[in-house]
Amino acid sequence: MSASNEKVIQLLEEQLTYMKEQNKDLSKQIEVLTEQVRQLTKALYSSKSEKSKYQAPDGQGSLFEDDPSFNDSEHTEKQSTETTSYTVVRKLNKKKRNDSFHDGIEIEEIHHHPANTQCDCCHGQMTEAGTTIAREEAKFIPAKMMRIQHIEHAYECKHCKKNFSQKAQMKRGKAPQAAILRSIAGPTVLAKLIYDKFIQYLPLYRQVKEWERYGLLTNDKNLSNWVIRAAEDWLLPIYGQMKQVLISKSVLHVDETYAQIIKRSDGKSGQSNAYNWVFRSVPSQGPIIVLFQSALSRGRAVLEGFTAGFKGTVICDGYSAYGNLPDVTFANCWAHVRRYWLKADSKNGQIGVGYCDQLYRLERQFKHLSPGKRRKARQKHSKPIVEKFLKWVDESPFFGKSALAKAAEYTLNRVHGLKAFLFDGRIEIDNNPAENAIRPNVIGRKNWLFSVSEAGAKANAICLSLAETAKANGIDFYQYLVKLITDLPHLPIHQQPEILHNYMPWSKNIQVTCAK
Repeated sequence: MSASNEKVIQLLEEQLTYMKEQNKDLSKQIEVLTEQVRQLTKALYSSKSEKSKYQAPDGQGSLFEDDPSFNDSEHTEKQSTETTSYTVVRKLNKKKRNDSFHDGIEIEEIHHHPANTQCDCCHGQMTEAGTTIAREEAKFIPAKMMRIQHIEHAYECKHCKKNFSQKAQMKRGKAPQAAILRSIAGPTVLAKLIYDKFIQYLPLYRQVKEWERYGLLTNDKNLSNWVIRAAEDWLLPIYGQMKQVLISKSVLHVDETYAQIIKRSDGKSGQSNAYNWVFRSVPSQGPIIVLFQSALSRGRAVLEGFTAGFKGTVICDGYSAYGNLPDVTFANCWAHVRRYWLKADSKNGQIGVGYCDQLYRLERQFKHLSPGKRRKARQKHSKPIVEKFLKWVDESPFFGKSALAKAAEYTLNRVHGLKAFLFDGRIEIDNNPAENAIRPNVIGRKNWLFSVSEAGAKANAICLSLAETAKANGIDFYQYLVKLITDLPHLPIHQQPEILHNYMPWSKNIQVTCAK
């Protein structure tokens, strides 16, 4: 064979080797792109549930399944009477006839007597033999608007005026201070306005027609100003007092979500994202406190400003702003880890989810333990699972940009924060309490759409804070608002801030007067 032929063969072999390597690289790229397309298709069209696709080894259902109570049908009279006889139901089932009503609701009885109570046989007068409740129905009585006039009466001494040269003494009755000066909005109107927006998620422009139906002519600009004034004047002091209590604790949940503010002071477009941050205490450290903070950014400066003076642990997701704060340690969220492995949607992804579910089953068992006992139980039962899981992730060959690689990277980058719950029984395994606390803001955002001004966004944060803290402490938010806006204008709360302790949602005063 000639030298030229050997050279050609060598070149062809080198070219073939190169083509094989190139083909191998392209195959890997196709595999990654195929998985990305599958993940995007799943995100667009599949169920958003976080339930596992497999049954736990012990037959226990996933902790992430929907609440079965949502499938319960309304308990109606027809359902409660479809038995052999009414008497048997009353005897065997001691529940009230229709449990769709609260216990204390007023009952109006409408009695139906026969049109003719004369016996058809002997024509004598018949006597009543018994009664039967044929059916029950709900009756709605619309709210009534009243026009309250505060009239001050003046008195003078006629005797002094007649017999003495000096000016006669006069006394005048003093009307209580208005909740908002030079405004017709009284405490009950302001309370309903705020309640409907932050509990019923009814935007102000939709409330205008409802108020007009009740007899109050106004517009959404007036309503907005009323919310801002009430929040700044009377709800902000309560918010400030709650913040002092919150910062004095040693464990906090933190999360954030985007918002929109049209008129921004930083010069950015109204289409730019603003943010609402939420801070929530843990049950093991006293009454639950939920506070929102409106901000123009998602930067670390917001977190630093709000938590100034706080020393302890912050439970959060993997966002980079959470880190390197003085006197603060961070615990990461296992629910976020589980979501990453659930998105992988593969055999290895199911293995990752399985480890997480083992931890959650243990947490359900430890839920009612004291922090000290929960720490010991976690050290004994949860720690081996965590170490086995992290070792499996570290030794598994997950590379590239696949969903599995992202799940592995997310997990390994937060090893220290994911282990934090093992060493402190006060720390929750995830940040779900903060995510649940921020959900009303997300629901409301779909209805409110945006805040026109930063003052409006701040007022929203204050009102949401009181609404969620009131709900967490089992009090009626509407009654709580009425009491605050009625009482605080007549108290020296700025000179004597300790008065505000009696108006915290968990105080005995509020628990008695505003209980649900």
